[in-house]
Amino acid sequence: VAYSSLGVFRGEAELWRYRGDPSLGQPRPFSQPWAWVDVSQLQAMAPLHPVAVQCQEAQVVVTVHRDLFGTGRLVRAADLSLGSASCLPLVGSTPESTVTFVAGLHECGSTLRVTPDSLIYTTSLNYSPVLPSNPVVIRTSPAVVPIECHYPRRDNVSSNGVKPTWAPFHYTLSSEEKLPFSLRLMTDDWSAERASAVFQLGEVLHFQAGVDAENHVPVRLFVDSCVATLTPGRTSSPQYTFIEFNGCLVDGQLDDTTSTFISSRPRQDVLQFAVDAFKFAGDSSNLIYVTCHLKVSPADQAPDPQNKACSFSKASNLWVPVEGTQDICSCCEMRSCVLARHSGRLHAPSQRPGGRVRRELSSQPDPLVKEADVLVGPLLIHSWQDHAVRKVPS
Repeated sequence: VAYSSLGVFRGEAELWRYRGDPSLGQPRPFSQPWAWVDVSQLQAMAPLHPVAVQCQEAQVVVTVHRDLFGTGRLVRAADLSLGSASCLPLVGSTPESTVTFVAGLHECGSTLRVTPDSLIYTTSLNYSPVLPSNPVVIRTSPAVVPIECHYPRRDNVSSNGVKPTWAPFHYTLSSEEKLPFSLRLMTDDWSAERASAVFQLGEVLHFQAGVDAENHVPVRLFVDSCVATLTPGRTSSPQYTFIEFNGCLVDGQLDDTTSTFISSRPRQDVLQFAVDAFKFAGDSSNLIYVTCHLKVSPADQAPDPQNKACSFSKASNLWVPVEGTQDICSCCEMRSCVLARHSGRLHAPSQRPGGRVRRELSSQPDPLVKEADVLVGPLLIHSWQDHAVRKVPS
């Protein structure tokens, strides 16, 4: 939610007018953020407000006139600070008659109070003059100016209420939040998204999975499974699953493939993998769709058999993880990677009709895991024998 500074000053000016009239009672609520400033300790006589406050989207801006008490005597900027953390003003504030503080709403020791209607951030402007050289007399005294920034809540106080973009708290991943997952085809050097969806057998498909978790606690992305089909949707037939068992790139086990996860992630919320191009035998359309199931876990959670990215190394004849200990990939050989409930043992693999192994589903999914199916396609895969390359349908 963004608000104009002009609107803030309108609300602030109105608040100043009726603070001096007790008959008006409490300030009326505003539809935009507004500031409450108590200068009673200053006994200011200056025509201008000695303390002006802007409650912005992510921060508070406090402008202080150095003629703080309206006496014509300017206070030293070094004697002013903001909040219980005593944050210092900006260096080189202009004009010299003012001092400016800029701080995040949750910085400088500010506190947050939540009411049914508002989010209220409270801080203070502190004036703490140094002791005079002559300790017998003093010519000024300390003062504290309480400051509040009020932000209206919308409609309710549930998780669907206003969510400020400055994210004063760490968001906790819950089963009802939606994370924006993505799956893109990249160029061979991974530098950009690939412009064409036309491939030839013998080329390599470079996939980059990602998630935008900017407003969430840090997460690590995994590709749980990927299946290729002739039509959109992972349930259509025929189909070919090249990643399964919670992150095992099983296509890399075949004799004529080099498919693998890229072992060095660009970021924790990005995972790249390369798969040798393929098409369905006997299909004249040469089109495939790829549906991958993506999920995340907290970045500080160690990879485990259910949250991993494992490639098969033909050189060592072993499964190797992108990160984590090698034992988390041992279940790829067993072709089942779901832990039994209340046990560290693995489920025995169960068979679909026709001998195909299916993945067991957890009876109690981890509430911290966010997941989604992401579709890429159609991809046109042709061979050297094809006389003409068909155009990919829009």
